[in-house]
Amino acid sequence: MIAGIGFLIINLYFTKMVADWFEGCEIATAMSVLVMSWPFGIAMGQVGHAWLGELYGWRVPFQVASAYCLLAALGVFLFYRAPRDPSAMKSVGAGSLTRQEWRLVFCAAGAWGVFNAAYVTYLSFGPKVLENLGQTAIAAAGVISVGSWLMIGSGALCGQIVDRYGHRNLVLTVCMTGAVIALYLLNYPGAGLAASLLFGLVGMAPAGVIMALAGLALRPEVRAFGMGVFFTIYYAIMLATPPAAGAILDATGQPEAPIWLAMILFASVVPFAVTFKLLKSGSERVI
Repeated sequence: MIAGIGFLIINLYFTKMVADWFEGCEIATAMSVLVMSWPFGIAMGQVGHAWLGELYGWRVPFQVASAYCLLAALGVFLFYRAPRDPSAMKSVGAGSLTRQEWRLVFCAAGAWGVFNAAYVTYLSFGPKVLENLGQTAIAAAGVISVGSWLMIGSGALCGQIVDRYGHRNLVLTVCMTGAVIALYLLNYPGAGLAASLLFGLVGMAPAGVIMALAGLALRPEVRAFGMGVFFTIYYAIMLATPPAAGAILDATGQPEAPIWLAMILFASVVPFAVTFKLLKSGSERVI
């Protein structure tokens, strides 16, 4: 429970801090760098913590992870500085989201929620699909992990492309199409590695671009509360999806069945993003 509370708080405030610093200035790239720290940490933990647990027992990886958290906290305390215009970031009237901001936050959180729910479903059930095609559990896990390694680089690159050239929804449409195709390819014998490569290079690349929608949805003075709303919706989606995917597997007995759910979730990102743009454009015309 303590770890969960801490995780929620740092997610909310790290996202707000990045949005405050990079509002109107390469926010998609900045969010991509922030978001890509997640798969990097997962990959680092998979390599290092398994080794530590094997040599020194299961408690040591937890102690090392706690040391990471302590170092991160010290880093923020010692080196973080407020944005250049701190007066603009004061939470005056915090909690007073406009009706338009509520709609925008819902669209942004919906896109981020289904995107991550699809990713978790892929991580959970992708190896089972490959095992069903004859691969060993270790080999299947290795193939699926390739996508997570690749997205560390592709995510930052995708954010830079959107910041430089725009066309956010076009990029999202291309990437989500790539994600759906990658998951579809998992069902074909011998196509697992190609699917994982496509998934990491294209399918997961727009993570930071999607996260940046949260910052674009909110005025600076209500951003802290708005981020709380954003993560509440996100966690609600993340709470519901794993049981649903498991129930689909139980009902069908086919490991590829939850992957179809992930494909639907990835495809759902685009309608959320399009609706966000339409709402945002409408509010700007009114202004």
